Amino acid sequence: MYIIIVGSGKVGFFLAKRLCAGKHTVSIVEKDKGVCEEIAKEIEALVINGDGCDPRILEEAGAERADVLAAVTGDDEDNLIICQLAKEKFSIQRTVGRVNNPDNEHTFSELGIDVPVDSTKIIAKIIEEEVSFSDFVNLMSFKRGKLAIVRIDLPKDSPIIEKTVQEVSWPTDSALVSIVRQDEVIVPKGTTVLKAGDDVIAITLVGNEPQLLNLLVGKL
Repeated sequence: MYIIIVGSGKVGFFLAKRLCAGKHTVSIVEKDKGVCEEIAKEIEALVINGDGCDPRILEEAGAERADVLAAVTGDDEDNLIICQLAKEKFSIQRTVGRVNNPDNEHTFSELGIDVPVDSTKIIAKIIEEEVSFSDFVNLMSFKRGKLAIVRIDLPKDSPIIEKTVQEVSWPTDSALVSIVRQDEVIVPKGTTVLKAGDDVIAITLVGNEPQLLNLLVGKL
């Protein structure tokens, strides 16, 4: 994929480094000339010195052929403008926007950012998952808040224990994505048998979570 990263603080730098290691083509846009020079020494990527809110800079970074744009600056307003430019002017299919202030996540979703990434919320979810006994954790919502990725622990008394995936009547607009069983990640098939203690990762419409919880855990 061709990926543009706008903002090369620690988040942008390590994101670019990881994506380059994954054999993706990456271009980086950064306002600070000195930072650009340092990045160019360490990462094999196109590095553009300029403001990502300027369409000419995005064009120079290859926006017309980019598959994904990630705006990860420390300014929510800039990230929002950059993602909107990517969508409206360059028709980039996928935009990822870093949300620095959690209060702005809803605005990002409403204005069409495909994946608003609120690091504060993600960290909070991880903490909640580790320190609570909750059966259900909403990991992330996207598509303007219409879809949710959820994790559900299957207790020993779950009504679907020892059933195959194809035997389970999944709620409308819901799908099983993966099963984490101890240290193993399982891509589910119709014949995959569900076991007590499985961590089930599913995607569903926002609002369908109670139906999933009732199906998999046996309670509302």
